[in-house]
Amino acid sequence: KKHDRGWGVRGMRYPATEKLEIIRTVEGSHLPTKMTLDMLGIPRTTFYRWYDRYVEGGLDALADRAPRPKSVWNRIP
Repeated sequence: KKHDRGWGVRGMRYPATEKLEIIRTVEGSHLPTKMTLDMLGIPRTTFYRWYDRYVEGGLDALADRAPRPKSVWNRIP
């Protein structure tokens, strides 16, 4: 089922709504967190990073952040 939704694909970026759905799935599961995350294909470090952000700032904190601009080694000041 996780692959039907596209979950568990390596390097995939999730929208905030799907991150929240994953958090709620893990919270509502009767299985241990590790087992639930293994079934979903989500690394524990990723989940707990999302969970910490969600606890601190709610749904808005789960939104993707823009990557840092890459410095160009030969840019003229």
